[in-house]
Amino acid sequence: MKLQRILKMSHSELAFRSRQRAIIVAERLKQPPCWGLDAAHCSFDSRHCDTILRDVVARVHSGHGNLAKAELQNRLAQSMALRFFTSLKDEQSRSRMVNHLAADLSGHNRELIARANAICRGEFDLLGYAALSFGEPIDWHLDPVAMRKSPLVHWSRIDPLSYEQVGDSKVVWELNRHQWILDLGQAYLVTGDTRYAEQFSELIESWIKANPPCYGINWCSALEASMRIISWCWGLQLFRGAEALTAELFYTMLGLIQRQARYIERNYSRYFSPNTHLTVEALGLFYVGTLLPELEGADRWRSLGRETLLDQLTTQVHPDGGYFEQSTRYQYYTVEIYLHFLILARINQGELPGLVENKLRDMVSFLLQLRRPDGTLPQIGDTDGGCLLPLVRRHSGDYRGLFSTASVLFRNRSFSWAAGELAPEALWLLGDDAQAPRPQPPAPSPLHCFKDSGYAVMRNSWDCKAHQMIVDFGPLGCPVSSGHGHADLLSLQCSCWGENFLVDPGTYCYTADPVWRDHFRSSNAHSTLIIDGQNQAIPKAAFSWHSRPEACLNQCHALPEYSIVDASHTAYVNAEAPITHRRRVLFIEQRYWLVIDDVIGLGEHDIDLRYQFAPLSVVQTDNSTVCAQGLNSKLQLRVLGSSETHCAIFTGSDFPRLGWYSQNYGQRVPAPLVSFSSNRKLPLRLATLIYPSNPEPQFSFEKAVRKAETLLGGLSPVVQS
Repeated sequence: MKLQRILKMSHSELAFRSRQRAIIVAERLKQPPCWGLDAAHCSFDSRHCDTILRDVVARVHSGHGNLAKAELQNRLAQSMALRFFTSLKDEQSRSRMVNHLAADLSGHNRELIARANAICRGEFDLLGYAALSFGEPIDWHLDPVAMRKSPLVHWSRIDPLSYEQVGDSKVVWELNRHQWILDLGQAYLVTGDTRYAEQFSELIESWIKANPPCYGINWCSALEASMRIISWCWGLQLFRGAEALTAELFYTMLGLIQRQARYIERNYSRYFSPNTHLTVEALGLFYVGTLLPELEGADRWRSLGRETLLDQLTTQVHPDGGYFEQSTRYQYYTVEIYLHFLILARINQGELPGLVENKLRDMVSFLLQLRRPDGTLPQIGDTDGGCLLPLVRRHSGDYRGLFSTASVLFRNRSFSWAAGELAPEALWLLGDDAQAPRPQPPAPSPLHCFKDSGYAVMRNSWDCKAHQMIVDFGPLGCPVSSGHGHADLLSLQCSCWGENFLVDPGTYCYTADPVWRDHFRSSNAHSTLIIDGQNQAIPKAAFSWHSRPEACLNQCHALPEYSIVDASHTAYVNAEAPITHRRRVLFIEQRYWLVIDDVIGLGEHDIDLRYQFAPLSVVQTDNSTVCAQGLNSKLQLRVLGSSETHCAIFTGSDFPRLGWYSQNYGQRVPAPLVSFSSNRKLPLRLATLIYPSNPEPQFSFEKAVRKAETLLGGLSPVVQS
């Protein structure tokens, strides 16, 4: 760690890191590591054990073997079930849940069984990769995409961000989160086939043998340990009563849950990565402390988890409900975390302040406003497909399960409308008697502005054939590192007639390829204006930047004739003289948009106005006009009043690297990027008409052009500030 960083630490951070370092040194001196099912030993808090349980624990610890462990399993599994989510609290609830699943008509069960069967064959669908094989038996330290295996050394000697040492840790960790337990467990409940329970036990035993505590990549991250704890808690309930979940395995899993909770506590991300890393770790501790209070340390973990989750609500969530990492997917993740926190606390009579419900409702309302006409959520910032608990496997833009759960929890009709129907996630988390309120779309409004988070949403209706524009004037990312933010100041995303045309390019990868990582989060890949080929911010590492530029909102309001969003930024600080980019987006008659870009500064500069499209056909009709063809509609773009711009369309280009789109982590496809470029003397103005081709004969593209030019003529000229 650099001296400069150490000098900036608070006394509390210095004390925490000093203790952490001392523990690491002590762990390294312990040789050899403890292997296999004997690696875990449970210690219990007698204050939370009745007389019978204390006697059982004493017999287990005195070596009375399987009989005592079977009795311990029976008692703890039952008490844990009563504290668990109500869908699995007893046999009657489990039976009703199975009936709900069996009555599914959407094909979910077929897909579930197919995934469970694939897991039994050793094949896993992870992130954007299908049918990944990690060998036979499974190599829990292997990245099968890069074909790199991380070393089995003390976790502190491994750099999980080093592609040379471990491959892509994201791929390795996705398997080791053990979220495949949900597929096996649900398949076991639906079919009663013991093969799925046997596979669960076999894989868990394999993992335990291959991952001695504190050794290897799977002990490198407190976040990953917490995700695994949550998966294991669900596994213990989904397979409750299965013969394959033996008393010995149950006891070992308890011991390793306790061991991982201690690891999380010692390596808490309060100072390292206080974002979703910290809140997931807090939730993992809250899970253990709430569901297994008999374990020694449980009271402390429950209290620490609760305190952290409450504290981070005001830190990580903007007053208007947006998430501070400027990422829709990480906002989804955060909503999941707090839904589990709130529901578990309610089940166990844990009083939470009203702030939790209010913030949760605000976060879901924020996502509802960004929801596109086709029902999906747009990518903003990093999107890696990760989630807390995939009770239903959905693509990364499908938030219906979240909306459904929130609709039941908050009795919110707009959330119910966004969900479309009562989703299985709501039943799993809230019980089989969960009832969604009657759906109703939100009140119509042509403009919704989130000034704290930095987004404005323009739309003409909530219909599935609506027009929508999202304007991004937020900061690069969170104040800590901006690790999941993109250099996308003043970028646009646009949907017309219910189809997505202008999109965020996605993420594609983290550490596997630094060049591609930097491309997908660069200004070059977003629908914004580029000056002198620069990015608005320069990447420092895979999850950090050299600067954190912000945009400034000048005005945002709806007028009778049009709605307007007006924002600017000065991110191009490396130019010879300061340059301001001001962008005004006008939604005219709720039919089409006029985008006005003023570039204020001195001297001649290369100006490049870029629009990133979804993977569809885009053709150039003249030097200033392009037409994009969707499935059932068209979108036309024309740069107005300038004969000096050069139009080019890049699709899947490597030189220059432009025109790529990634819907899922690990996948990229060609997608047209339109560039209007010129070398001009500042100050200058560019205006773009964005026109959804209208089937109404009385309104044409040319009429929209004339209207836009009239509006432009009424604007004051761009001048040097």
